Amino acid sequence: MSTTVKVTAAEVNKLRQATGAGMMDCKKALVEAEGDFDKAIEVLRKKGQKVAEKRADRDSSEGAAVAKVNADQTAGVAIVLGCETDFVGKNENFLALANDLAELALNYNSKEEFLAADFNGMTVADKLVEQTGVIGEKLDINAFEKLEAPYVGSYVHINKIAALVGLTAKVDNADVLVKDVAMQVASMGATTLSYKDFDPAYIASETEARIAVIEKENIELGRLGKTLKNVPQYISMAQLTPEVLAKAEEEAKAQLAAEGKPEKIWGNILPGKMQRFVSDNTTLDQEQCLLDQKFIKDEKKTVAEYVSSYGEVEIAGFKRATVG
Repeated sequence: MSTTVKVTAAEVNKLRQATGAGMMDCKKALVEAEGDFDKAIEVLRKKGQKVAEKRADRDSSEGAAVAKVNADQTAGVAIVLGCETDFVGKNENFLALANDLAELALNYNSKEEFLAADFNGMTVADKLVEQTGVIGEKLDINAFEKLEAPYVGSYVHINKIAALVGLTAKVDNADVLVKDVAMQVASMGATTLSYKDFDPAYIASETEARIAVIEKENIELGRLGKTLKNVPQYISMAQLTPEVLAKAEEEAKAQLAAEGKPEKIWGNILPGKMQRFVSDNTTLDQEQCLLDQKFIKDEKKTVAEYVSSYGEVEIAGFKRATVG
């Protein structure tokens, strides 16, 4: 390595712009590379590799979630650029890198393709290694979600949760609809579109587990003399067959009769009782199924009912990427 090479401020600044590295690191790299710009980038990359090797076992559970949608709104991507600390995750340069990477990610269908893609003369994977050396923390792509549909929209919550939603058609005010539903996805964390997507074995095991938890809690509540929690018979609409609903209605009528309510007013009371029965016995759906959740902007409606208010359109799919 030559120690007599002089590098100009302009050369240092050019390297800083290309790599994001600090001024002194850029100057040292240029001196070591004897003024050769490409070799200086390689010097910084090798430094990044050494840092990356040392920090390979670190947890990159902080970072930034970013969503991007293409110009004609037919495809979107959500990624999480991970780092080790929240301090770095909020850094302007880090957020700018996350946004630049997300723009590039729009052109690829998988994380593997994306990591191998060209990013200003190096692969995305190599860029992450380079920036690990620059920043001093392990960087990784912790999530990569792609969604294509006739109309796609997104919502990002404070760079911690990124959500994509696709519609089956572009309708009037589709931008409002898709943003509202993407906000629902971000805030309520649905895992599937509808209860119809559940495997019967999963519902059966989940029912057993949830009932066991509530019964255990009720033992403690009873010991303390507190009101016991309702133990549901069911947890999903998939279990509420016509026979189950008919039996529930008969039991509700019997209860009204026992309370001495005149039969002529049952028609006014039964719908509310049945609605309560369904609500009490579909807790799994309300937690995990997007269309069956209560709409966050109007809890009197389900998401499905809100979507139907826009006419001939349905949710084609959704994706969610979160930090941590």
